[in-house]
Amino acid sequence: MSSVENKEVLLSVKNLVKSFPVKGGFFGREIASVKAVQNVSFDIYKGETLGLVGESGCGKSTLGRTILRLIEPTSGEIFFKGQDITRIGQAELRKLRRNMQIIFQDPFASLNPRMTIEEILSEPLEIHQLAKTRDERLKRIYQLFELVGLRRESLTRYPHEFSGGQRQRICIARALAVEPEFIVCDEPVSALDVSIQAQIVNLLQDLQKELKLTYLFIAHDLKVVEHISNRVAVMYLGKVAEIAEGEELYSAPKHPYTKALLSAIPIPDPTHKKERVILQGDVPSPLNPPKGCFFHPRCPVVQDKCKIDHPELLIAGKNEIHRAACHYPSDLPLSAGVQK
Repeated sequence: MSSVENKEVLLSVKNLVKSFPVKGGFFGREIASVKAVQNVSFDIYKGETLGLVGESGCGKSTLGRTILRLIEPTSGEIFFKGQDITRIGQAELRKLRRNMQIIFQDPFASLNPRMTIEEILSEPLEIHQLAKTRDERLKRIYQLFELVGLRRESLTRYPHEFSGGQRQRICIARALAVEPEFIVCDEPVSALDVSIQAQIVNLLQDLQKELKLTYLFIAHDLKVVEHISNRVAVMYLGKVAEIAEGEELYSAPKHPYTKALLSAIPIPDPTHKKERVILQGDVPSPLNPPKGCFFHPRCPVVQDKCKIDHPELLIAGKNEIHRAACHYPSDLPLSAGVQK
């Protein structure tokens, strides 16, 4: 993967927090809060794809939706092209939505079943006043269909008449309708068959080159993320555990959690022996996270310091791009949790 050094920052997240209240008791008062996203900071460079991976429930999708303010952040700052979008009102935010779009995980649930495909794709054009007449809208929709590989004859059909892969192409077309610069891809291939996944990933890559798009690509499939991403960020319990350029993260991970995730990737060659890191226990509850490093109860190389002090996301690799939230981000042996 190419280096992102000296590139223009398109989106910058600073100490982002998103908490959800937990209510209980007779009067339904707030008795606790779940911090789904905890003090997350990173930059996304113009024209790159930042992959975001982690176990289910780690806060990936919440982070993506909070960045777009589909979910309001609890605290922190989100800068898009130098503007703090956490401080703007709804009118300004609506204008900004043209530049920031999302592709959802479930292509069927995200399409209105009562609308034809023409109506679905016309809606963003009408909202942002990009086409005044039906002829102008149809011209733009035909262009979108050509971009995503669909036939214009299907415009009068409804979402249930399409396959999963075709519906996801429609969702991509809808996101592209307003000519955005930045797209959050929220697990866009996880609900699709493996063969269709490859087609959608290749389509996203082709569109990125042609339209100069920037992606935040959220997924739990590490092989898909490796294929599409310039850099990769690994999340654990609402925090970024490690972030690096894709090639370096996959070849020389520094965080024990990243090593465990990578060790679980299946290898096509059954004769090849691979070290497998088996993590003990379950992911702690975000209602009551452990003190110190959140990962220490499951870490095979835990030290006393890990149980007391929470590590910062600091330089851990060959350059400042590679950072890990670990007190011991070296190549410590993982023999305590390794099986061969």
